[in-house]
Amino acid sequence: MLKQRILTALVLAPLVIAGIFLLPFSGFMLAIAGITLAGFWEWTQFVNARSRLLAMVPPVLVLLASLLALPADAIELGNLQFPHHIMLAAGGAWWLFACLLVVTYPNQSGFWVRSTTLRYLFGLLTLIPFFWGVVMLRAVNYAESPYLGAKLVLLVCLLVWAADSGAYFAGKRFGRHKMAPRVSPNKTLEGLAGGVVLAVVVAWATAELFGITFNNSGALLVTVVLTVIASVFGDLAESMLKRVSGIKDSGQILPGHGGILDRIDSLTAALPVFALLYLWLI
Repeated sequence: MLKQRILTALVLAPLVIAGIFLLPFSGFMLAIAGITLAGFWEWTQFVNARSRLLAMVPPVLVLLASLLALPADAIELGNLQFPHHIMLAAGGAWWLFACLLVVTYPNQSGFWVRSTTLRYLFGLLTLIPFFWGVVMLRAVNYAESPYLGAKLVLLVCLLVWAADSGAYFAGKRFGRHKMAPRVSPNKTLEGLAGGVVLAVVVAWATAELFGITFNNSGALLVTVVLTVIASVFGDLAESMLKRVSGIKDSGQILPGHGGILDRIDSLTAALPVFALLYLWLI
């Protein structure tokens, strides 16, 4: 399993980086739309849909409607403005609520565990803001600086991967206090702290290397810390939903890694939260 995970990662990482930097804006949007819809296809397992194909209709329609609402020059120039910023606000609000769901599970979970409609809505609130978070970051100053947005997207990926690695090693060495034992027994507060520290270092170094500017070091620190916390709860939220649904992995498309959702669960939270902070507050 470890060998499969490493081989898959060695193939995926260069493809992801190449896609972020080399695809034209329209091609990048199509690629992220494909990943988003593949993730929602896996999400339909969490709601016991009678027809998974019919369950895919709403997310497809929402994506199409939001794309059709773009200005005529949006795809060519990366011109993404209001009302698409509402997607980021919805994502930020959802992840605040999702944190509450995780920390109160299973004591206060009856209202949503029994409702497949709510769990379906959770999928829309997870994946549609994820799509627009990625796309809107990639579109930052696209006409003047085509690669700034690509650097921002890669920055988020790197800080999430750093947070995962830092949390793993810090948790192994110092882990004592469980974060959410009913959801994921292996995650600890000490691991979270280690992940935050490594993510801050990696984000600062990457921002310096890529020439990404923040208002000040405090803005960078707050943005990274909140993004890392969101990424952790993105992982926990998917683990919680899989536990409720009796599912081990969301899919088997990636050898050694499971499904699409198993790989992007942290990013579904990190990217819209980072985009919200970067585009609205910095």
